[in-house]
Amino acid sequence: MNYKRYAIYYAPEDQSELGKFGNHWLGRNPTTKSILSYPDIKNISPAQIKEITLSPSRYGFHGTLKPPFILEDGFNFSDFESKTLEYARQIKPFNIGTLKLARIGKFLALIPATKSEALYDLAAKLVENLDIFRKAASEDEINKRRVAGLSNRQDVLLLKWGYPYVFEEFRFHLTLTDKLDENRLNWLEPILSNYLEPLTTAPIKIENICIFGDPGNGGAFDLLKRIKLGGV
Repeated sequence: MNYKRYAIYYAPEDQSELGKFGNHWLGRNPTTKSILSYPDIKNISPAQIKEITLSPSRYGFHGTLKPPFILEDGFNFSDFESKTLEYARQIKPFNIGTLKLARIGKFLALIPATKSEALYDLAAKLVENLDIFRKAASEDEINKRRVAGLSNRQDVLLLKWGYPYVFEEFRFHLTLTDKLDENRLNWLEPILSNYLEPLTTAPIKIENICIFGDPGNGGAFDLLKRIKLGGV
């Protein structure tokens, strides 16, 4: 496993309706590493979809649970995988309710319609229990995070956990776009809202978590392992 960083994400099953939409919307399947056609959506062209999804397409369709990190010296991928498997066996699958389209700052994402305490608890425990495998963030990494402008609490979390949006600052979301200006958001939001309506009526069940790998140099993340919750 020659990857620069690893992360734990929620990623819908490839053959689920949500998974098929997300992978096609971002133009790639991170499990098979195959390039996909963009969905046929009225009033938006494939070229426009590609243009507004450059950043999320690199990471794959996902909701972050444990943010990307460099593996600490003395550990290998198998160590991290084994501990993640061990922890996942202790967690039972759970529902998070339905999703809804929302603006988060200047980008669009799918988020739970109501807050799921079980989901937030899972993310917090993954960050904390697997932190032993995370190499401490370098000064350059910390400074890059600070450029975005952080609260005092977010800065404390960044220094301790290598990422500012964990624990009470965590906001689960499946990113759909790059940052867009107001005009483009006003244009795109009703288009996506209408198209996604069938995907926002059924509750989502979190039955597994996924280890993703970052190859570095701006390459697309790969889904390396799908781990069943409560399984063997």
